[in-house]
Amino acid sequence: MRILLSNDDGYFSPGITLLAEMLAPLADITIVAPERDRSGSSNSLTLDRPLSVRRVRGRIYHVNGTPTDCVHLAVTGLLSELPDIVISGINHGANMGDDTIYSGTVAAATEGFLLGIPSIAISLVVEGGEQFPTAGRVAVDLVTRFQRRPIAEPVLLNVNVPDVEFGSLRGFQVTRLGKRHKAEPVVKSATPRGETVYWIGAAGGAQDAGEGTDFHAVANRRVSITPLQVDLTRTAQLGAVSAWLAEQ
Repeated sequence: MRILLSNDDGYFSPGITLLAEMLAPLADITIVAPERDRSGSSNSLTLDRPLSVRRVRGRIYHVNGTPTDCVHLAVTGLLSELPDIVISGINHGANMGDDTIYSGTVAAATEGFLLGIPSIAISLVVEGGEQFPTAGRVAVDLVTRFQRRPIAEPVLLNVNVPDVEFGSLRGFQVTRLGKRHKAEPVVKSATPRGETVYWIGAAGGAQDAGEGTDFHAVANRRVSITPLQVDLTRTAQLGAVSAWLAEQ
């Protein structure tokens, strides 16, 4: 089995390093990840300049681009053989609810999915303990399941792991995305030269976090697994918009 690993925290991050170590007994591992932290880069693809790929050692490469760039380059030209699965992570922090729109971690997995490869984004919902080994064991479990019985259709899974010891997990739960409150206001400050600058405010707290959501599962120490899709069509509004356009 061949696994392509990527992330948005950078090729040097502890999450991807641990993930590679824990998955190595199961498969041939290749890392293609950004040269620096590209959190929040979403699905951006670099089209205004060429990209550079640098080999760090063995089958570890970094790219001066986005997480989407990394997976796209790897699958469409860098690798001599296609991976059987793409795994993005382990992200340092949650990717639940609205986070998935902005997440570079989810974007890397999405690019694999768009290129026809089963893909998983895995994130550790950090609360202080930073139990990366727990998320690593979850990844091993999912890959082992995939090896034993692959899912029969194209799949993109968003996985969020509670920040607890593995033995304290209460199992796995298939969930839907919840929703956050409106983001906090930007933080305004000044440079030493007196120029006004702005920091993007923190994400809002959970709003739709009821039973069945990713927020609820993680709060109850369950691993949240959400199947994602790329089709953004709001089907329920097709009729309403058609009627609006038909009005004179």
